[in-house]
Amino acid sequence: MKTITKLLLCCSLLAGGASMSTGTSVDAAAAGKVSILLDGYPLPFPVQPAVMKGTTMVPFRAISEALGIMVTWNQQLKQITATKNGNSGSQKVVLTLGSKTALVNGVKIPLAAAPQTLSNSTMIPLSFFSQQFGAQVQWNQASKTVSITSPREDMYTLGFYAISSYDESSLMPGFDAVAFGWSHIDENGQFTTSGPANQFGWPQAAGAVTPESLVQQTSQIGDTPYLMVYGVDGKGQLTQNIENEQLQKETISKISALATDKGFKGVVLDLEGLGLTGDKAKVKAQYNTFVKNIASELHAKGLKLSVAVPPPNGAYGGYDYGTLAKLADDLILMAYAYGDQKSPEPDAKVDEAVRLALKQASRDKLVLGISMSSENADSVDTKIGLAKRYGLKGIAVWRLGIIGADWTTMNQSVKLD
Repeated sequence: MKTITKLLLCCSLLAGGASMSTGTSVDAAAAGKVSILLDGYPLPFPVQPAVMKGTTMVPFRAISEALGIMVTWNQQLKQITATKNGNSGSQKVVLTLGSKTALVNGVKIPLAAAPQTLSNSTMIPLSFFSQQFGAQVQWNQASKTVSITSPREDMYTLGFYAISSYDESSLMPGFDAVAFGWSHIDENGQFTTSGPANQFGWPQAAGAVTPESLVQQTSQIGDTPYLMVYGVDGKGQLTQNIENEQLQKETISKISALATDKGFKGVVLDLEGLGLTGDKAKVKAQYNTFVKNIASELHAKGLKLSVAVPPPNGAYGGYDYGTLAKLADDLILMAYAYGDQKSPEPDAKVDEAVRLALKQASRDKLVLGISMSSENADSVDTKIGLAKRYGLKGIAVWRLGIIGADWTTMNQSVKLD
């Protein structure tokens, strides 16, 4: 789901170069090291951005990888053509090396400087997309830093509703899906909706508002309600469940029946802590079997399955990301809890987690989990920016009830209304 603005932005960026050498001589002014931040996080470049006759020029390839645009190169014409297909049609941008005119859907657009070749990389004017396609660009002369804020994007969003989330239930229509955390695997490895207060149990009705009415309301507004099943292997309860074939069968049957009876459209499995110790390969295989079995049960009933997984650069080794991505409709990458969970999660760690996950699962299956208990207005924008940069399916926000004033900031980066 991409906006027209995003399509045009992406095309214009990628149209600026294709790492093709033409032998063009470039008179680049010595400008010192120039850094570029995309949504608050560094965008790496194989060739250093340069200032050429007063215009900041950047190599195309790093931007193309960040924004996922298809580009073709015509050696004979020295032309770069970038195309992007979206919900509103195809966008096409053509640039010619040495020419100060770009074609955007056939319309001539002037450039501040012509695309040029530097160190075997084709350089494009940074100002092109900011002037024509709506991205916000700021320049800090003292630090020689260019800060780019990507346009607001329409992407998949899931909000978790669990543990005293009712005070922000009005935010539910802003999401594409809502996962209700009202069930769990207990210390005996049993699936249940009962338990201590605020511990993933079925909530009490609040007057006319019942758990069932919230699920129904979610469906009526066009969102997808998920039953979230939480569990942690702190006392081996998850291991017990996935090792015991009969217990596993009973668990899957109960989850499926509850989801169907209560009007949910899918299930989110949030089973944490597998593979901290012991035979990690064995745990992976057992969990794969569990997920395969529940996926078969749910899909047969027309229900979706989403699996929340810890980050691959975390402590838990019991998750086979590639296999789980094939079995489930999507994976929620919980790229958080690296530190005290009170300060923003380290951007470099989140970036690394996404890159590692992408080695095993396709981007259209990955949803970046963001914990609002850690983030602030600036840091959450960076996390959303990483999801956009890597072209992930979307974001999953933990959780309603603690989003607060950051909702406004998030809504400026991803469409939530």
